[in-house]
Amino acid sequence: MTGSGNKLDPEVIEEISGQVSRLMRSGVEVVIVSSGAIGAGLGLLSIPKRPKALSELQAIASVGQSHLMDIYNEYLGKNGYIAGQILLTQEDFNARDRFLNIRHTLNTLIRYKAVPIINENDSVSTEEIKCGDNDRISSLVADLADSDMLVILTDVEGLYDKDGKVITNVEAVTDDIRSLCGGRGSNVSTGGMITKMGAVTAATLSGIECVIAPGRRKNVVTDIVEGKEIGTRFKASGKKIAARKRWIAFGVKPMGQIFVDHGAEKALLKGDKSLLPSGITGSKGKFASGDLVDIMSKDMRIVARGLVNYGVEEIEKIKGLKTDQIEKVLGYKYYDEVVNKDNLVIIE
Repeated sequence: MTGSGNKLDPEVIEEISGQVSRLMRSGVEVVIVSSGAIGAGLGLLSIPKRPKALSELQAIASVGQSHLMDIYNEYLGKNGYIAGQILLTQEDFNARDRFLNIRHTLNTLIRYKAVPIINENDSVSTEEIKCGDNDRISSLVADLADSDMLVILTDVEGLYDKDGKVITNVEAVTDDIRSLCGGRGSNVSTGGMITKMGAVTAATLSGIECVIAPGRRKNVVTDIVEGKEIGTRFKASGKKIAARKRWIAFGVKPMGQIFVDHGAEKALLKGDKSLLPSGITGSKGKFASGDLVDIMSKDMRIVARGLVNYGVEEIEKIKGLKTDQIEKVLGYKYYDEVVNKDNLVIIE
């Protein structure tokens, strides 16, 4: 999205808008998750280097976001379409009702033949409410929109193998594939190949085919939709996780960690069991009942992710105990389980 001097490159938006318009005319519904607000603001304000202070970045994004939308509307408008802006923070994904309301907004915009343009709300986002990167947002939005394909455009040709050659097709995101990721994007972007692989993992487990491809290549999007071999194409998983569990696994940010022993890990992975206090060895973070936590093995692997029934202070008191001892220690008992299996997703 940016060219020399970290400034927004309108020619990229013009090219993408033209491709999107052609797809729309052919009956393909398109949603765009777009960065560029800070890059646009840097150019408008003649700031040569991206600052580090949060307040400065938020102010620059505030100036740049409206300019970014003006450019999209200019080029989409030349083809008879209009853009609809949606700015999101992590809080919009944390609450299940707000999460689903994004879907209603997307569907309505598409019904009006408008092109949804989605971005992180950089003018108000802080670390606590920040989604993290547009790669992650794109996978969540692709799932919400019930998309057939997620195309992630970047400044490289795709995912490279150890010899520096582009891998054209990936059947599944394995540890070997993840080991090929590394580095970051430009100093204006917030994501590198690692974040893109996280987005691909979430999307493919939602039954969505993914492609990572070079964004400046002419007709890159239309050619990908037509099936041409460009970038790296990731096959959708044949085993699709249920919608609510996808939200638990990928939509909500963990507020802490719960550490479990080998017996509890085995029960979760092999036995489709809930997490009981007897298998817990410790906890970390600041979380309350209803928050999302990562469930960690003894060797610090993320085994599962789930919504807890007890807060961190309560868990520290009942860890290692039998369920019939909870009320004696706490003076009350909400549930036998710390994390019920219906609110738990295996991550391994």
